[in-house]
Parts: sequence; C-alpha cells; structure tokens
Amino acid sequence: MGQPARAGWREWVGLALLALPTLLLGLDVTALYLVVPHLAADLDPTAAETLWIMDAYGFFIAGFLITMGTLGDRIGRRRLLVIGVAAFGATSVFAAFAPSALWLIVARALLGVAGATLMPSTLSLISNMFTEVRQRALAIGVWATVFALGMAVGPVAGGALVAGFWWGAVFLIAVPVAVLVLAGAPALLPEYRTSTGRVDLLSVGLSLAAMLPIMYATKHAAVRGVDVQALAAVLVGGSAAVAFVRRQLRLNEPLLDMKLFTSRAFSAALSVMLVGLVGFGGVMLLVTQYLQLVEGLSPTAAGLWMGPPALAMLIGAIGTPLMARRVSPGVVMSATLALSVSGYALLALVGTDSKASVIAGFTFAYLGLGVIAALGTDIVVGAAPLEKSGSAAALSETVQELGIAVGVAVLGSLTTVIYRSRVEAPSGLSPSAADTYNDSFSGATSLADQLPAWALDDARTAFTSGLNIVAAGAGTAIAVASLTCFMTLRHLQPLGNADPEAEPVASTAGATMTGEQDDGG
Repeated sequence: MGQPARAGWREWVGLALLALPTLLLGLDVTALYLVVPHLAADLDPTAAETLWIMDAYGFFIAGFLITMGTLGDRIGRRRLLVIGVAAFGATSVFAAFAPSALWLIVARALLGVAGATLMPSTLSLISNMFTEVRQRALAIGVWATVFALGMAVGPVAGGALVAGFWWGAVFLIAVPVAVLVLAGAPALLPEYRTSTGRVDLLSVGLSLAAMLPIMYATKHAAVRGVDVQALAAVLVGGSAAVAFVRRQLRLNEPLLDMKLFTSRAFSAALSVMLVGLVGFGGVMLLVTQYLQLVEGLSPTAAGLWMGPPALAMLIGAIGTPLMARRVSPGVVMSATLALSVSGYALLALVGTDSKASVIAGFTFAYLGLGVIAALGTDIVVGAAPLEKSGSAAALSETVQELGIAVGVAVLGSLTTVIYRSRVEAPSGLSPSAADTYNDSFSGATSLADQLPAWALDDARTAFTSGLNIVAAGAGTAIAVASLTCFMTLRHLQPLGNADPEAEPVASTAGATMTGEQDDGG
C-alpha cells in the first residue's frame, strides 16, 4: 500500500472555506446570550418560550447528527454541506425577521436541523481532503479551534450587532457565509459518497426518540432539578436507545455501524471526550456566571476576559497534533489533560475577589478542551473506515453535545443545591422576594437594590463555594479521564508511523460499499 497523498494548496484553501460554516455554528451557540433581552422586548415571549428559543437549536442539532452523518456518507458529503448551508442561510433570514416568539422557536429548530448537516459534513470532508495522518490531525485541530473561537466571540459579536442594528442582525451573519460556501464548494471541495445503501427511516425515528428526550431531560434538570418529568424523559430516551442499538445490530446497512465500537481506540477516545466535556461544560457555565454576577463585569467585558482561555485552546488544538508526530497521541492527550487538572484545582480555591485566578484556572481547563477536541476527534475519525467517517464524525459531535449538556445540567444543578443550603433570606423581604433570594444566585442579584450589603456578600460566597466544589469534582473526573487515556491509548504510535492496532475497523457493509470520489468543478 502506497503512502497517502499529501494535501496541496487546494485542500488548505478548502479547509479555510470549511472554517466559515464551522465558525458560524460556534457563533450560533452563544450569540443569543446578549440578544435575548432585546428580542424579548419585541416579541414578548413567555418564560417557557424564552427557554425554547434558546434550547431548540441544541435539541435538534443533537437529535439529527447521527442521521445527517450517515446521510452524507450515502448521498455525498459535499452535497449535504451545500444543501445544509443553503438551508441554514435561508432559515437565518426566516429567524431574523420573526414576527412572533413561536415563529422564532420554529426557526431555531430548523436551524438546528440545518446545523446538524454542517457539523459532520465539514469534519468528514476534512478526512477526505487530508488523508496523510499528520496533516489530518492538524486540519482537525484548526477545525476545532475555529468552532471554539466562534463560541468565544459569539456574545461579543451578538452585543455589537444588537447595539449597531437590531437583534435580528445576529442571524443575518449566516447569509454572506452561505453565499461564499455555495460559490467556493464546487471548485475547492471534493465529493465523496458510498455507492449503495438507503437510510433506514425507522432507525432515524429511534435515534430521534433516544436523543431528544435525553437532551430535554438534561436541560430540564438544569432549570427545575431532577423531577418526575426529567426521569420520565430519560426512561423514554433510554428505551428508544436500546431499541436503536438492537436494530443496528440486525441491519446489513445500519444507520450507525456498531462495529465501530470494537476498536479500542475509538471507544476509549469517545469515553474520554464525554467525561472531559461533562467537566468542562459545567465549569464553563459557572465561570461565565462568576465573571458577570460575582465580579460584576458586563457580558462584553466578560467575553473579552475569555481571550487568554481562547489562546490556550488554540495552543492545545494546534500544538498537540504537532507534538503527537513525535510522541503517542494517547500520551500527549493524557499529559495535557493532567496539566489541565491544575486549572480545576485553582478554581476549587478561588474566593469572591479572585478574577485573575479564575481566568488562570479556566485557561488551563480550556487547554484540556483543545486537546480533547483536536486529538480526541482525530482518533475517533481515524479509527473509522473512510466510507464511515461521516458517521464517526457525527458520533463524535453527538458525544460532545451530550457531554456539555450533561455538564451544564448536573454540575449547574449541584451548584444550585449548594447555594440553597448556604443562604437564608434576610428579614424584611416579601415572601416572593425571599423565595427569589433563596432560589438562585442570579435571583439574589436581581434583588440587589432591596438587599443589605451583607446579604449580597453571603450570596456571592455561597455561589463561589458551589464553584469550588464543582471544580474539585470536575478536576477529579478529568484526572480519571487522563489516567484512562494513558491506560487505553498509549499504544497508539506517533502520527505518521505505522500502527496495525490503530487501523480503521472494517465496515459492516464490507466490500459492497465503494467510495465514489469526484474532485468537483
């Protein structure tokens, strides 16, 4: 077998083109943080409608990822990207001029479906364009960095657009991106598809019935706590997941090839990504709240303070694939995660006036996210056969979405429990105000003009104690992930070296599936 061809200028320019929808997806995750008060003034949504405006996007991305990853393998990855980016641009206009809250909720759901086409298609196209493993790892690092950059600048960009125009302008960013991708894709991106196979619609239904209730349960628990409704949703989602797996094992051409999990590298990398993102997701939520509610920074100022963590993410995502050319990627990932534990330790010790320590700790945590997103994703995609890389990419993205959602729900809820156990409303407040104070730290800050200084200080201290305990728990989980990574992935050879154990697993469809590549144009 000859050496894989190295990517040339066309592939690297194509990567720059793929970075545009990737950046857009990251922006869309966080850009609404500063927009909600302004759109609420125009559309007057209820509290439930506001939650759905925020959550519908994430629900439908998570629900459709696996389906869209397989669909791209079957109909063509470039074709799916083109369809998805056109739909994303058109639906963004639909959202920008929404005349009602219900209209906007529907638009956000459709944006989630369109977004689910973009995430696996961009990543699987990278695996086609960069077949030399060192270049592929570096390209995936760039991809991961661009997505994280979009998330980091989302609140700042959203605030600037609302200040200069109106809340709908946030959605219109997608229009020029869609035009550029549609114009450049035929010339710069290759096409790849498998020659046979239909998408099993029952499997699609089961995957949605599994993911949507589970995502709903995690987000519901983050707001209301673990109650009967959340447990019922988990039961429904879990039952559908069992039925989904059983069906995939019976099908000759499954929606998700369960044989992928027979690869130790594939399964271990997914596990490390899940644990790492649960820890990071919860801490990310609390750090942003700390900067705004404890330190009193504006959302824009808090976003700017995220500069050092974003730089650490860049170093992790770009630097570790370069290190992995000389050292096993499993060892590099394990060592970097171990280093990031020091950040969680710092966060476990901060007080109510420790902005610099919080940023320093979160910088180390973000470093760990960079290595998970780059090397972890590369190991997952590299362990899959080429015709299944769309499914592998979708599964990687699903694990990341689920990890962050679970982290926000579980660790956010734990912080709320700790806060409630450590505060007592001062006398003199009305019953409703006392309930608001005792319920959450954000509720306490909303009553700042009614509270004595000591009561607000007590609330800050209680919230910070929750951050300390959650960071300690998350750091412990990251330490376990680091050890697991070392124990299960240290056998991987440095990138570019032959490693029989790391060869992609065989596809369920075997020799009946052949790649049809078209250079485009």
